[in-house]
Amino acid sequence: MSRIFSDIRQWWSTLYRSLLNGYRLTWRDKGVMLFFIALPLLYPITYTLIYNPEVVTDLPMAIVDNSRTAESRKLARMIDATQYIGVAGYASSLQEAKEWAKERKVYSILVIPEDYARSIGRKEQAVLPLYTDMSLLLRYRSILFAMTDLQLQLGADIRAEALDQTPAAIFTAPQESVKGVDTQSFFLGDPTQGFASFIMVGLVVLILQQSAILGVMMLAGGSRERRRLNGGIDPDEVAGPMSASILGRALAVFTIYMPLTVYILHYVPMMFSLPHVGDPFDYLMFIAPMMLASIFLGQILSVMISERESCFPVFVFTSIFFLFLSGLTWPHTAMNPLWSIVSGFVPATWGVQGFVGIDANGASLAEMSTQYGMLWALTVAYFIIACVTERWARSYDRRHYRLPSVP
Repeated sequence: MSRIFSDIRQWWSTLYRSLLNGYRLTWRDKGVMLFFIALPLLYPITYTLIYNPEVVTDLPMAIVDNSRTAESRKLARMIDATQYIGVAGYASSLQEAKEWAKERKVYSILVIPEDYARSIGRKEQAVLPLYTDMSLLLRYRSILFAMTDLQLQLGADIRAEALDQTPAAIFTAPQESVKGVDTQSFFLGDPTQGFASFIMVGLVVLILQQSAILGVMMLAGGSRERRRLNGGIDPDEVAGPMSASILGRALAVFTIYMPLTVYILHYVPMMFSLPHVGDPFDYLMFIAPMMLASIFLGQILSVMISERESCFPVFVFTSIFFLFLSGLTWPHTAMNPLWSIVSGFVPATWGVQGFVGIDANGASLAEMSTQYGMLWALTVAYFIIACVTERWARSYDRRHYRLPSVP
């Protein structure tokens, strides 16, 4: 029985000493502090400033008016009155308009055919060729939205005018005139329909994950460098149970990140008026297992590096990989089943889904229970794997860097 109590005391002693040692190693390492402090502080501000203003307006359009009628001029005025498009000028031909596009004077071209007014007068469908610049999807999206709304409005006006000219309309009072069905849109989670409001709410979670992984890997790279110089032994390691050592270092990083997490998830959305309607207690409780899972994942990936600088290629490669797997740029429903399964092993995948649901759409922690449970499952699994891989890495370094015995 005394042996059991002795082991328990040793475990807690190792946990406490590893926690303090984690603080000491972190605060004295400028490189790690850069990724633990500077990156989370500056990245969200930089990205959000880049994406503001969120909506692209008054994109220049060239109009090739081959109709030259009152109807075509009315169409041009309606286009110019939209929020997203501004008529830059009339081109004499499609070729001239394409030259303007090559010179970046315009980002879209609308061709009004010769039979435009005739088709409208005959109640036939008029086709308007539209050429748009696809080099930036944000511009294409704004042009497409504007033209779609304009098409619907113009079609409704034409149908209303046709109804007013029917014999039945003569005997109908003005207030009883037939109207088309109107719709009202509510954009849940992104009321401004802006790019920053759409992507930054999830991107801040990826920033937290990647900065934590990078910092943990840099700490591990420093440990492996010390082992290489000291015969496979790191003089800064805390001796004791591996599970307590791993957990103590993870708690040191976790507690350092807590103020930064509050800053990124609570104050950054407030500063830039991003969607921010969730309960702070819910999304902070939700993000806790994601941060722990990310820290343990960083400790697992650290076996791939042998020095501090080796973490940068891993960081660059995994950043784009994790961004696509998160579902921010490509929906999970459209993913290949293999990639959908792989994305489930990335903490930020569940973190993005849950945080967007809570903070942008007002869901509760209970409503995100699936994502919350998956994060805790990843935390436990990655903690066990981190203990196994760290034990292997220490054993390998002791064998590989062992100093020759002196006779």
